[in-house]
Amino acid sequence: MAADNIFFDLKELAHLGRGAIVGKTVRIRKPARCRIGDFSILDDFTYVSCGITVGRYTHVGANGVLIGGDAHITIGDFVNIAPGCRLIAASNDFSGGGLVGPTIPAEFAAASITADVSIGDHVLFGTNTVVLPGTQVPEGVSTGALTLLTPKLKLEPWTLYAGAPARPIRVRERAEILDTARRLLEQAR
Repeated sequence: MAADNIFFDLKELAHLGRGAIVGKTVRIRKPARCRIGDFSILDDFTYVSCGITVGRYTHVGANGVLIGGDAHITIGDFVNIAPGCRLIAASNDFSGGGLVGPTIPAEFAAASITADVSIGDHVLFGTNTVVLPGTQVPEGVSTGALTLLTPKLKLEPWTLYAGAPARPIRVRERAEILDTARRLLEQAR
């Protein structure tokens, strides 16, 4: 049973899956654009300002930030996003003219960079990983703490990355992870 939330009524979510938990202090600006899958958790102090789709058995750690205005962030099944990660689907373009920020009227605002973010199944993000607008993270990718993922990177499935910008470190074990997930899903039926 999901606990009450101090910022919005959980019934406002587009979907809250069976056994899913949204922490009492999670702030979701647009709950009608948010779908949270079965047995997933959004930990306290997470902030969401865009549409999100969260798969099954996925965890977003405390102090996570998922922002993007009108953009959307899709997160797969069996994903673990450590505390402090930033998934950014919209940002100001700091290289141009104009003013920036949500208080600026549109006619005075600089251009923005807006592009959906997609996180595949079985992805693991280390603490304070940052994902920029338009980044597509394939199945099985994992990152070390403080990793920067950009849309220009060609990320390979089932690979551990670290650094800013991210560099491949080694290949991850695939077969055992997929087999374990399959067994869990069969048991949950």
